[in-house]
Amino acid sequence: MDLSLLKEILLVDSTSGHERALSELLATRLEAPSLQRFEVGDGTENLLFSWGEPSVVFCTHMDTVPPYIPPTFGEDRICGRGACDAKGQIFALYSACKRLEAEGCSGFGLLLLSGEETGSWGARAFEKTPFKAPYLIIGEPTENRMVSRSKGTKSFSLRFTGEPFHSGYPQYGVSAVELFIDFMNKLKEFVREINTPVIPRPEAESISSGDVDSLASLGMTTEGLTYNVGLLHSDNPQNVLSPELTCRIYFRTTAETDATVSEWMMRPRERVTVEAHGGDAPAEYFTLPGFESAPASFGTDAPHLTNFAHKAICGPGSIRTAHRADEEVLIADLAAAIDLYVRMFHALPTTPSTK
Repeated sequence: MDLSLLKEILLVDSTSGHERALSELLATRLEAPSLQRFEVGDGTENLLFSWGEPSVVFCTHMDTVPPYIPPTFGEDRICGRGACDAKGQIFALYSACKRLEAEGCSGFGLLLLSGEETGSWGARAFEKTPFKAPYLIIGEPTENRMVSRSKGTKSFSLRFTGEPFHSGYPQYGVSAVELFIDFMNKLKEFVREINTPVIPRPEAESISSGDVDSLASLGMTTEGLTYNVGLLHSDNPQNVLSPELTCRIYFRTTAETDATVSEWMMRPRERVTVEAHGGDAPAEYFTLPGFESAPASFGTDAPHLTNFAHKAICGPGSIRTAHRADEEVLIADLAAAIDLYVRMFHALPTTPSTK
């Protein structure tokens, strides 16, 4: 397996907003009978390579989370930003396409999107094109298991309004930081209560190994609701009560909790302003008999690609290293993924056409 293409890709900084450098490289480096380029509208672009009229489209994203981390190459693995999320996916998917081409197959394509990490802007733009196809196979780090279903997302902005006062006399003011702490304690209790009755669904039928640890390997040790706080800001001196604190709270929701989260977050509260930013609903994806599968807790471009009737998610690498400084992908997993994508193509209900 020639890894020179992957090395070239990893040497390009394509952190979100800078994907154009990578798309320009790929437009000249990848070989296919047809290439279409679609402007996203923010200076980035999507690429669609086609072998005949695609009924099956392989897909992943070109952008990565910051900061850019240059690659390092070991005997059995490749490390660096995008190694598995998702430049390793680009390499594996393209390699599968070239193998299918060598077999004399046609009727497939490779769609490379911008802006996945910051709101699926490339997918949203491509959704508006007239292109349609029956099948979409998205490359994401799933340890080469097909994703049976994924959690949804909900995002909210919060503003806590206090009354500044000398910190030696806190009884005369209101600290926005204390308001935030009180809110977070109530949120913790809400999440604990909503998750208490939730028991992980039986997954034996969708995990061929029957090993429950495979759920944990995808970051889904339970089916429960989870959340993360980001963009936390309170610009006050240490000796003055905070007049204002702002933050974002980002939820990963299940079918049982998706609507409840929005209802709870939007309740009127004194000195707290909440703005909802939407998100994606929990979704189920198609799997194939004889292929390992498991649920996932991360988001993808899939909900925004309504151009496709059936969507699958599968790829090399582990979500446990994605977005981390030690991001990596095993070379053996890349080779296995190429074989896997080719087998998935041939296993689809429609018979692939040949040249």
